[in-house]
Amino acid sequence: MSKARLVITAVVLERRPVSEVAASYGVSRSWIYELVARYRIEGEAAFAPRSRRARSTPQATAPATIDLVLRLRRQLTSRGLDAGADTIVWHLDHHHRIRVSRATVYRIVRRAGLVVAEPAKKPRSSYIRFQAEQPNETWQSDFTHHRLANGTDTEILSWLDDHSRYALSVTAHRRVTGPAVVATFRSAIARHGTPFSTLTDNGLVFTTRFAGGGKTSRNGFESELVKLRVRQKNSRPNHPTTCGKVERFQQTMKKWLRAEPPAATISELQHRLDAFVDYYNQQRPHRSLPYHATPAVAYNTRPKATPGDHQPAAELRVRRDRVKEGAVSLRHDGQLHHIGISRTLEGTRIIMLIYGLDVRIINAATGEIIRALTINPERRYHGTGAPIGGPSRPYGPHKKKQPEP
Repeated sequence: MSKARLVITAVVLERRPVSEVAASYGVSRSWIYELVARYRIEGEAAFAPRSRRARSTPQATAPATIDLVLRLRRQLTSRGLDAGADTIVWHLDHHHRIRVSRATVYRIVRRAGLVVAEPAKKPRSSYIRFQAEQPNETWQSDFTHHRLANGTDTEILSWLDDHSRYALSVTAHRRVTGPAVVATFRSAIARHGTPFSTLTDNGLVFTTRFAGGGKTSRNGFESELVKLRVRQKNSRPNHPTTCGKVERFQQTMKKWLRAEPPAATISELQHRLDAFVDYYNQQRPHRSLPYHATPAVAYNTRPKATPGDHQPAAELRVRRDRVKEGAVSLRHDGQLHHIGISRTLEGTRIIMLIYGLDVRIINAATGEIIRALTINPERRYHGTGAPIGGPSRPYGPHKKKQPEP
């Protein structure tokens, strides 16, 4: 029997004083009076459990706003555009003059069943994020495949500003060739100025340093960079996240293209790419930029870097690795250098801080500086050193001491 029924029985049927019943059952007299009044009006229904939810919620989001949030979510998704909570908040503020929090928007779309869980997705906090300090400080480039309506395979070449994510050039080709890379690079320079540096992967259209055992002469793009005094940077093999900004841009672009009817020709594909670039640069808020600005705003509001500028602070590199066979490896200006550590630290996780030729190697677990050195560009192997007057110690896979240059 519930406590409410016992209290009603004691007060109504047994006619015991309210103060005595309150003391016996450890409840307040006001609750007993309220319960008795409810029983005399409702009878047995007074004993049914009651919701504690507030009768009114003056701070609740207006139904019209909820409908608008869901409509924006569906519209953006159907067009292959980003439809996250941050983007919807931006559209509400800029296009409808309605301000709600990101958490409120997320709750609305989740309650409507429009959120797809991605448990395998790595959190953004797990990535080490780099960004150029100025527009034109670094241009990233890459190309990706796309099929026309008849199944013909084409390739799309993109140039992206690292600082602002501004799409400088997006062009469709039957095949991306070395001359196409040079031509689009020159065209981007004619419109936006010459960059301080470029960052690409190691495809042969960008670099020939891995071709012919490293003895191949420069290709057309590398020669163009030397002529313009533009610094060339390349990602490590099998590390696509180094060029992560242009890789992510291509995902956004291909998602938008999938939401459109397939293009029948390259000309039609190029027309759609031009429309996408205009929307991406001028209208689409970018979640990685301050205040979710558009790439065009971020690109045009700061001074632009030029070739020959001093090396900026963004050239500080951070790498995470493990000690393997008593050494770690580092690529500088296309040349692989091996740095001796110690076989006693085999498998130790390390962090490398690299500024030009200066390198600091830190134990990731303890924070201890394991080694500090300045790389000699003329040497490929940098031993662990030796006691004064003693022989050099062998390290890593190279047992033989390398001769001095």
